[in-house]
Amino acid sequence: MKKMFHVGSSALLLLLTLQFASWTQACVSPETKCDFVCDCTHDCSDELDCGYRGKEFECDFEDAGRCGWTDDSLSSQYLWERRQRGSSLPESGPSSDYTTGTATGWFMGVTSVKSESQHTAVLTSPEIKESSATCRLRLRYFLWDSGRSGFGSAPLWASILRQDSPEIVVWRPEASSVRGWREANIFLGRNPSRFQIRLQSRRSEGQKGDVAIDQLEFLNCALPLPKSCAEGMVTCGNEGCVEPRQVCDGTDDCGDGTDEMNCELKGYQRCDFEEDLCNWDLRSLSPLKWVRTNQKDISVSDPMQGPGRDHSNNSASGHFLYVTVPEPGLTTDWAAFQSPSLQPTNSTHPCKMVMYTHQFGPRSGGLTVLVADREITPVWERGGSLGDVWVKAEVEIVTDLTFQILIMAAVRDFAYGGIAVDSIVLSPECRRSTLNNTLEKFPKPPNDPCTEPDKMCDFHEDCAAAEDEAKCGDFSQAEGSSGWTDSSIGSQRWVLHENSTHKDDEYLYVVEAPGQQLTAAQTRTPLLGPSGPACSLSFDFALTGNPAHIGDLSVKVIDSLLGERPALWEFSGKTGTDEESWQHAEILVGIRKHRFQLAFEAHARKLCPCAKMIKVRNVHFTGCHVSYLPFSPTGLSCNFEDGMCGWMQDNSDSFDWTMFSGMDHTIKVGTSLVVDMWSPSLRGAVGRLISFPYPAGSTDYCLSFFYKLYGPNTGVLNVKLMHNGGSETLLWTRSGAHGNTWHEAHCSVPHQLTDFQLVFEAIRSGFDGRLAIDDVVFLEGSCTVPRICSFEGQQCGYESSGQVRWLHHSGFTSTNGPKSDHTLETPLGFYMMVNSGATVLPSGGTTVLTSSVRQGTTKTECVSFWYHMGGEDPGSLSVFMKPVKGDRVKIFSNSLDQGDVWRHGNGNISSGLVDWQLEFEVVGAGGKDTHVAIDDILLSTHPCEDRGSRCSLETGVCSWSNTQNVDMDELDWELTSPEAEQHYSIPVEDHTLGTEKGHFLFLPSSNRTEANEKARLLSPHLPPTKGTCLKFWAYKPLSSDNKLNLWRLSEGRLHQLVLEDELGGSWTRFDVDITSDEEYQIVFEGVKGTSGVVALDDIEYTIGIDCSKKVTDVQTSGKSSNTGGIAASVIVVLLLIATLIALLVYYLRTKNRAQATSGPSSSSAGGGFSNDTYESQDRVAFPQTQNHPVAAGFNDIPDYAEVTEMA
Repeated sequence: MKKMFHVGSSALLLLLTLQFASWTQACVSPETKCDFVCDCTHDCSDELDCGYRGKEFECDFEDAGRCGWTDDSLSSQYLWERRQRGSSLPESGPSSDYTTGTATGWFMGVTSVKSESQHTAVLTSPEIKESSATCRLRLRYFLWDSGRSGFGSAPLWASILRQDSPEIVVWRPEASSVRGWREANIFLGRNPSRFQIRLQSRRSEGQKGDVAIDQLEFLNCALPLPKSCAEGMVTCGNEGCVEPRQVCDGTDDCGDGTDEMNCELKGYQRCDFEEDLCNWDLRSLSPLKWVRTNQKDISVSDPMQGPGRDHSNNSASGHFLYVTVPEPGLTTDWAAFQSPSLQPTNSTHPCKMVMYTHQFGPRSGGLTVLVADREITPVWERGGSLGDVWVKAEVEIVTDLTFQILIMAAVRDFAYGGIAVDSIVLSPECRRSTLNNTLEKFPKPPNDPCTEPDKMCDFHEDCAAAEDEAKCGDFSQAEGSSGWTDSSIGSQRWVLHENSTHKDDEYLYVVEAPGQQLTAAQTRTPLLGPSGPACSLSFDFALTGNPAHIGDLSVKVIDSLLGERPALWEFSGKTGTDEESWQHAEILVGIRKHRFQLAFEAHARKLCPCAKMIKVRNVHFTGCHVSYLPFSPTGLSCNFEDGMCGWMQDNSDSFDWTMFSGMDHTIKVGTSLVVDMWSPSLRGAVGRLISFPYPAGSTDYCLSFFYKLYGPNTGVLNVKLMHNGGSETLLWTRSGAHGNTWHEAHCSVPHQLTDFQLVFEAIRSGFDGRLAIDDVVFLEGSCTVPRICSFEGQQCGYESSGQVRWLHHSGFTSTNGPKSDHTLETPLGFYMMVNSGATVLPSGGTTVLTSSVRQGTTKTECVSFWYHMGGEDPGSLSVFMKPVKGDRVKIFSNSLDQGDVWRHGNGNISSGLVDWQLEFEVVGAGGKDTHVAIDDILLSTHPCEDRGSRCSLETGVCSWSNTQNVDMDELDWELTSPEAEQHYSIPVEDHTLGTEKGHFLFLPSSNRTEANEKARLLSPHLPPTKGTCLKFWAYKPLSSDNKLNLWRLSEGRLHQLVLEDELGGSWTRFDVDITSDEEYQIVFEGVKGTSGVVALDDIEYTIGIDCSKKVTDVQTSGKSSNTGGIAASVIVVLLLIATLIALLVYYLRTKNRAQATSGPSSSSAGGGFSNDTYESQDRVAFPQTQNHPVAAGFNDIPDYAEVTEMA
C-alpha cells in the first residue's frame, strides 16, 4: 500500500512539473520577454533579468546576477563593478548603498583610474523589446570627486543603443561633486524596436566608487494594453486606448502608430524638420540665429553638447531646430523664428499648435510663443531648464487678424546647454493666408535689471521701490505671485489665478496639461538667496473634493550647486470637501549657502475640470536674508527642551539631527539631539549642526556639553571651528563605543580675529548605534580641566617645562615617535611626545608635562593613561601628584624600553581638599633615537583596581579596551545596563549585582552590518607566565548565533584558548589557565551572527597564580611605587583633621545665623543655565550588594560617576 502511494505521489509530482513547464513555455517567449508586461502572472518570470526584476520592474543589485546588467567597458583600466561599501567608512565612493542604507547593501560603482588619456566605463542593460512614449527610468546616482582630480565634462551619462540607428544620449546629470546619493529621471521615450540602455562614465583620473548607481525603477514603460475603451477615448489598432488630444500630436502614444496615421489628410500641418523647414522662417532681427541640425552634426564625441536625439524619431540622425551660445561668444541673448502668415481664428475654432521643446542646461533661459498681428503679444511661455527631455507644449491662438506665430528663445552665457524645438503640429484651423500684416508697434523691450543678477531676489531691497524683490514669489509683493513659473513636463501643471481687484484672491492651482510624462506638476520661484538660518516659508493650501484621497503636495529646494534636494514638507490626502477647506503650513528653509529655487510639486489622483482641487495661496518668506539672525536668550547654550536655540541644521550635508524625547541628560525624560545610525531611512556620510555666527574678539571661550556614543558600530562625533572664509579646524573628536551613559566634554575655543561658527559633526562610519548631545553651554573664559584627554585637536591645558619641550604630534608628523596613537590607532591620531635621546635630552636631564590645577576632593581617584617608550635606554617615566602646597608624590614609574607598543599605567591620587596638578616627568638616560609618549589620560572618581586585573564593569572597562585598528576588527564591545537600554535585546540583569542596574559588555547582532564581523576586547600587555588564571562570566541566549572566542595574542600571533557557540541562555562562569613564554594580551573576540547577543561580565585575571590557586611565577615588586600612596594617605589624614577642626569652628559661629535665615536658596550661572539645570544626573547609587546565587567575589562595587572629558 505504501509502495502504491509512493508511486502515485511520484506520478503526481511529475505531472505537476510537466504542467509547470508548459505554463512557463507558454508565457516566456522572445516575443513577450522584456516588454514591461508580466505575461507569467504568477511570478513575472518573463520579465526576469531584463535590467530589472519582478512585478515592480526594479533593480537594487542585491542579487549577484545584477538584473542582467553587464560591464562592456572599452578598456580594462576603467570598469563598472558590483560593490559594497566595506567594513569601514571608505575614503572614496558611497558610505552605503542606497536601497538598504547599510554596509551590507550592494550597488554598481566604477573602479579607480589614473591615466594620461580618458577611459570610458560602460554598463549595459539586457535587450528590451520596446518602450512607450511615457517610459522613464528613475535611479539613484552618486558623483563625488573624492581625490579632487576634477570630473571632466562627462563623468556620467546614459544612452540608448538600437540596432537600426546610432547610439543616442538620453541623460546628462550636472557634473557637481556631492558626497551623497541623488535621484534622477532618465526619459527613455518611445523606442519601437529592441534597444539597450548604457550607463557610461568617462575619466582619466578618479577614485574607486566615486561614480555609482543604485535602485533602478522603470516607470510607465509598457504600451497601452488591449481593453474596452471608455467613452470619449480613442481605440488604437492594437486595441489600446488613448485620449483624443493624443491623436495627431506628433507622438506614437498607441505604440503601433495608428494615432498618428492620415493626419495630413485630416488637415494637420506637421513638420519634423527631417527634409526642410516646412515654411517656418528662421530669419530674425537678432544676430543669434536658430539652425536646423541634428546630434550627429553637433557632436558624436561630447555627450554634453546638443539634445542627444530628436523627438520625431528618437534618434541621433533626426533633425530639429536648435539655438545655443555660438563659438565666438554671446553678443545677443535672444533668437526667434516664425511661421508663415495664418488666417484669423475665433474662440470656437482656435488655431492649436503642438510642439516639443528641449530646454537643457544652464544656457536655457526660457522659451516664449508670441502672436504677431498688429502688435506682438506673448501667449505662452516656459521658463528655465527642464532637464534632458523633450516636453510637449500646446498653444491655442484666437485673433481676428491675420497673424504669424513667433517662437523666441532666451539664451544664457554658461558652459553648456541650449534650446531645441521639434515636431511642430498645426491643427486644421491654422490655415495659410496670402495676406501680410504690418506691425503698428513693437513691444517695449524689458527694462535692464536694476542691480546685478546675484542681488535679484536675495531677500534684501537693493533697488528703488524694491524692484529687485518684486517678482520673487512672495504674495505680499504687488507682483510677487507672478514670480512662480510653471516647470511641469507631464499631464498636470500649475496655473496662477489672478484677481486685479482683490489681490487676496490670488492663488496657484493644478490643472490638466498636454505633457505625456506621468510626473508631478511643478512650479518654481526664480533663483533666491542665499538665505540665513531663520529663513522660513509660510503658505495656505487646500486639497479638496469628494474623493477620499485628492492627491499629494510637497515643497522642495532646488540648489544651484547640489541640485534637487529631498522634500522639505509633504502632505497627502485631502483637507476637506468644501473648496474653502484651507490649512496653514510653516516650513523652516534654513541656511542655504548657494542660490536656490523653491518648488511646489503636486499630483492629483484624478483632476476634475469643474473644480480646482489642489491650491496654494498667501505664500510668504520670513527672516530669509543671509545676515539676519533671530534672537536667542541663551545664545549657543541650550538644553533643547524649547527648540535648538542658537543652533541650526546644515542643509548641505547628508542627513539631519533629530529632536528625541525620553532620553536626555538634563531631566532624563526630556529632549536631546540625536542621530540614530540604525535608522533605516538614514543615507549619506555626514550630519552637521552649525551655530549662529559669533563675533570676533579677544576672549577665549569654553564649549561644554554632554554626549553619548552608544552601540557596536556607531561612528564619529566631531566639534569643529568654522572660520569666516569657510575653512574648518578640528577642536575635539570621539569615536567607537563609549557605553550607554552620558559623558561630559569640555572644548576650548581660542579667541578669533574674524567671526566664526561652531559645528557638531556626526560622521556615519557605522550603522549600528546612537549618537546624541545635550546640555550645551558656551561661556567666556578657559575650560576646567578635563577628566579625559585624547589629545585629538587640543592639548587639554597640559604645558611643558624643563630642558626639552613636549610635542603635540601624530604618526604623520613624528620622525622617531610612535607610528600611530592609542586613541584612533592610526597615523592621524595625536599624542604628547618628548625626544629623550642623548642629543636632545642629556643623561640626567628632565622634562615635565604638567596639567592645569584640579580641585581637591576627599575621595581617592584613579588616574590611568597609556604610554609608549621606544629605543634603547629611553630614560625613566614618573608620574606625580603635585599639591599646590607641599611636596609632590610619585604614583607611577617605569624605565624600560618595552617595544613598539602602547602600555597601560595607573595610580591612585588622594589629595584631600588640596588642589593639585598631574606631572609626567621624563629623565634622560643617554639613549639614541629614543622617545616617551603619553595618550588617553583618564581621571576616574574611584580608586584603581589592582593592576586592572579585577573588573566588574560597574565603573567602566578598567584597563580593557576596544581596538580601533580596522585591520583587527570591525565592531566594538559596548557597555550597558538593562535599566538604561532602549534598543537592544540584552540580559534582564547583570551578573555582578543581579539587578537591572548592573553593567556588562555585550555585542548584538543585526542586519545593519555583515555577519561574522568581529569585536575584539584587549587586556593590557601582561608578562610571560607559567600559569595565570582568567575568570569571567558570559551570557548567550539559545536563539543567538553569535560566537565567543578567547585568544592569547603575542608577537602578532593569535593562539585560541576558548571557542564557545552554546552557553545555555544564562550567565556561565569560565576559568581558563593561560601559559605564555612571551609577553601577551588576552583577547575576547565576539563574532556577530544574524540574531541575538553575547555578553561578558566580572572579568578577573591573577598574574602568576593559576586556577587551582597555585603560585606559578616568581613574584616581583610592581613597577608602580607604593610609597606615593602611603605618603598621600598621610597627607589626607592630616588635611582631614585640619579641615574637620575648621568646619567645627565655622559651624559654631554660623549656627544661630543659619537658624534665623531659613528658606530656599538660589544660584545662577551667568550666560548659561542654572546650576540646577546642569546638576550631575549620571551618578547611580547601588544598594548594598546581596549575595547573588552565582556571586564570584565582586561585592565591593564603588559608586558609578559621570566622566568629564576634553579633546
